[in-house]
Amino acid sequence: MAQILAPSPQWQMRVTKNLMDVSPLTSKMWSSLVLKQSKKGAIKTSSKFKVYALQSENGTVNRVEQLLNLDVTPYTDKIIAEYIWIGGSGTDVRSKSKTISKPVEHPSELPKWNYDGSSTGQAPGEDSEVILYPQAIFKDPFRGGNNILVICDTYTPAGEPIPTNKRYRAAQIFSNPKVIAEVPWFGIEQEYTLLQTNVKWPLGWPAGGYPGPQGPYYCGAGADKIFGRDISDALYKACLYAGINISGTNGEVMPGQWEFQVGPSVGIEAGDHIWCARYLLERITEQAGVVLTLDPKPIEGDWNGAGCHTNYSTKSMREDGGYEKIKKAILSLSLRHKDHISAYGEGNERRLTGKHETADINTFSWGVANRGCSIRVGRDTEKNGKGYLEDRRPASNMDPYVVTSLLAETTILWEPTLEAEALAAQKIALKV
Repeated sequence: MAQILAPSPQWQMRVTKNLMDVSPLTSKMWSSLVLKQSKKGAIKTSSKFKVYALQSENGTVNRVEQLLNLDVTPYTDKIIAEYIWIGGSGTDVRSKSKTISKPVEHPSELPKWNYDGSSTGQAPGEDSEVILYPQAIFKDPFRGGNNILVICDTYTPAGEPIPTNKRYRAAQIFSNPKVIAEVPWFGIEQEYTLLQTNVKWPLGWPAGGYPGPQGPYYCGAGADKIFGRDISDALYKACLYAGINISGTNGEVMPGQWEFQVGPSVGIEAGDHIWCARYLLERITEQAGVVLTLDPKPIEGDWNGAGCHTNYSTKSMREDGGYEKIKKAILSLSLRHKDHISAYGEGNERRLTGKHETADINTFSWGVANRGCSIRVGRDTEKNGKGYLEDRRPASNMDPYVVTSLLAETTILWEPTLEAEALAAQKIALKV
């Protein structure tokens, strides 16, 4: 993960003024992803041409694209707000658009809205209304202007959070005075895999076949090593435009697999930023005609899985003497290993095998600079006597609200018995 030094001021979830003048992304930015056709007039297969009418041979401006890129700011104060929420599977993002009378800067200025929960697996047909509560605002890189993306969580008409609303519980933990005092920072490394549309096989791989073994692909360059760089770069710029605190990106060990890092983020902001980044990635791959998967082990065999390593620290860990606080946190994490594993993503047992830079799912371990452990501590943290820890257990499809709040709960709010602490310390060779 890219080095994380300090959180951005955007953790208050306000739209920053300096983002207002950035030009929106247009369809031309995806041009290098469009499949070329040798015959004139042939229908092109990229998603760009599924949306827009074909351009005529004499170069006449495509009228649909012209309307999509139209700047309406001089003519109206109204904006488009894209309300985004998490669907019934817990990993799918849904959204719909709403006209707002004027630009806004804070979620409290936005109205609540609703949707048909029976169509997303979140409510029965006879009582299907689910209410959307706006929680965080980001600039919209697709529409540009003052238009916004709105991260929402979900409630019944009576105001009760529905079962798939994991943000509500996370917000309760992060609003606890003890947690607030510790100012928890998170840096999340989101790995993902790009698939070919028709065959659902990794991008760049021969259909039904395999590339050469892993080795040259990680952070590589070249047409025979890297597949999907334009998507990664597009996501990077879209996140910066939106106000997402993205800190880096790189090609991963398995070809067709990528990673981006978000953070450091404070408290609930980490989940909001990851979910918005996932939404942007879904939209970008949609336009590129590529399928996104967050499956933790998309290809069985001698290939790396996809994780969502979560770097974590508290104020006490970052101060002098923080290394002892880190070891005490590791002790608590060892005692709640099963609780964390059960909340760290579906299908994670296929990834956490003890191979391919993972620890075995059934055994808790920690180490300095050891990527085969459950918890990794960096060399600089050990040397400086303070810093952060990396939880390498979360799967790529984990819910960031669940993982971040559980880390805070276990290491700040949960109190193990002295007997349990002593036994655990002896078992994992910790002297606390």
